[in-house]
Amino acid sequence: MSVLPRRFKRIKDVLNSRIQDLTVLIEGVNKPHNLSAIIRTCDAAGVFQANFICNHSEVKTFNSTAQGSQKWVKLNNHESYLSATNTLKKRGFKLYGTSLNENSIDYRDLDFTKNTCFVLGAEKWGLSKELTAQVDKSIYIPMNGMVQSLNVSVAGAILLFEAIRQRKNKNLIPYDGEGLNQEEYKNTLFEWTYPELIDIYKKSNKDYPSLDENGKICC
Repeated sequence: MSVLPRRFKRIKDVLNSRIQDLTVLIEGVNKPHNLSAIIRTCDAAGVFQANFICNHSEVKTFNSTAQGSQKWVKLNNHESYLSATNTLKKRGFKLYGTSLNENSIDYRDLDFTKNTCFVLGAEKWGLSKELTAQVDKSIYIPMNGMVQSLNVSVAGAILLFEAIRQRKNKNLIPYDGEGLNQEEYKNTLFEWTYPELIDIYKKSNKDYPSLDENGKICC
C-alpha cells in the first residue's frame, strides 16, 4: 500500500501551512449547509481545527457544500459552552465573540496575529448570554444595510481572512510545518496520507509509523 508521490507532496504542502493558533468556536448552528461552509472556509484559510458546541457526538455536515474539507480540518466537539471556553483558554486562546452590544469593537481595530478564536453563533439568535459573558472581547462587522447580521459562514470567512491578512503582513504564515507541534504534524501527516489505516493502529494501540520522503511507510 502506497501513495502517489504527487499526492503526498500535495498533502504535505497543505499541512505545512496549517495554523494551530487560529480557530473558531461555533454555537447554535444546526444547519448542515452552514456548518459545512464554515469548515470549508477553515480549510481554505489554513485553519488546523475548528470547535463546535454540540450535544451530539458528531458535527453534521453537508458534503456537497463542504467539498470534502471536513477530512482536512480537525473537528472538536464540546458538550457545553463552559467546557469549550475552558479548554480553549487553557490552550492560550483569546476569544473574540461576534456580538452587537455597547462594548463591541470594530473587528478591523484589533490584532488577530496570536492565539485567536472567533466565537460565532447562529445569525438569527447570535451568541447566548452565557457564552457572550465568557469571551474576552465582543466584536462586530460594520454593515450599511437594513439587515444587522450576516450569514454565520460569511461572518466567519470575513474574520478568518482578516486574521490571515494580518499574519501575512507580519510574515507569520507557516510554510514548513512550523504552525504545528512536531507530534501533531507527524500524526496528522500519517492520517491524511493513510486514512484507511487509522483504526488499525488505534485498535492495536500502536504509534503511527514514520513516512519517507515519498510517503511510503517506513518499516
